[in-house]
Amino acid sequence: MDKQVIFEKIKAALIEDFDLEEERIVPEARLYEDLELDSIDAVDLIVKLKSFLPRNIDPESFKKMRTLQNVVDGVYNLVQNSENR
Repeated sequence: MDKQVIFEKIKAALIEDFDLEEERIVPEARLYEDLELDSIDAVDLIVKLKSFLPRNIDPESFKKMRTLQNVVDGVYNLVQNSENR
């Protein structure tokens, strides 16, 4: 799974589950400031991401992610590490 596919899956989740406008969902968007996610939303997003990930995202690692691109990169690394095992 490449980064563009991951971005599109996250984007779809943000539109569907969080009622965000598509124009706001860009890689450099800041999760809490630009997309106005709160801690509950972050947990909900982690749960949604689990549906297409080989492993769980560590909530502590997720807290350090500030932009949508950080999330894409983190998910990509999880997928790559799982495929290389």
